[in-house]
Amino acid sequence: MNNKNAGIFYGMYILSMLLFGTNGYLVAHISLQSSQIVLVRTLIGGLVLSAMVLMQKDFSFSRIKPELGNLLAGGIALGLNWVTLFAAYRMLNVSLATLIYYAGPMLVLLFSPWLFREKLTKRKLVAVMIVAAGLLCITGSIAAGKLSMAGLFTAIGSALFYAGLIVFNKRIRNTSGLQTAAVELDVAFVVVLLYVLFASGLSYPMTADIPYLLIIGLMNTGLAYFLYFTGMQRLPAQSVALISYIDPVSALLFSAWLLNESMTMLQIAGAVFIIGGAIVGELVEK
Repeated sequence: MNNKNAGIFYGMYILSMLLFGTNGYLVAHISLQSSQIVLVRTLIGGLVLSAMVLMQKDFSFSRIKPELGNLLAGGIALGLNWVTLFAAYRMLNVSLATLIYYAGPMLVLLFSPWLFREKLTKRKLVAVMIVAAGLLCITGSIAAGKLSMAGLFTAIGSALFYAGLIVFNKRIRNTSGLQTAAVELDVAFVVVLLYVLFASGLSYPMTADIPYLLIIGLMNTGLAYFLYFTGMQRLPAQSVALISYIDPVSALLFSAWLLNESMTMLQIAGAVFIIGGAIVGELVEK
């Protein structure tokens, strides 16, 4: 992969992280529960991307069949990733659940020499430690709130499903990013639908919710996951793991900007650490 193509894929992956970072702003204007919002976004995103795949008239089941196992596993991991994370939010405090959840990409980075035969340099290890310190600063105190073993195992499950999502998609090489996103969002929709039916039942959005649901479904799911899977498939696993931490940083910054939420000095320091860690691990090394 030459430098020009690499720049395009880095740009696509970073843009997907920035789109994910605006989810908090959109969710704040939607009256539905978080699991219901995920159900709607996977439905809209999956339908739109599936329609685009069919319109291209380039879809061939025989072409994706060799990678169908990883596509299905990736979709299941995507759905269970959201389900377990939302459950962990209820059983633990949000900060601790978030901290454990974002251990997923770190696991991929640390095990990348065995999973993807990528050399783990000292610079990458330093970058991981800097990012971990930044994430700890952003999430703030992890001691507050209730603590349960079930909640801890659920949060660990969300991290493992996040890691699994990266691993399964790194093994997909011949299926396009558009087709990968369409298949996996459709599979994730089924997983989340089963969870919602079992946990709370279906709810209907209010009229005021519809514009925000359309944006989060079309832009922050359909477009974002097309960019996400396309970039992920073409970048080194270690790069994918490090750059994924732009998501919590951008979410924090967008919340401060769009929702007028205050940022503490500790959170600002955390954002600097995470961005600095990504620079140390990516830009400086290249």
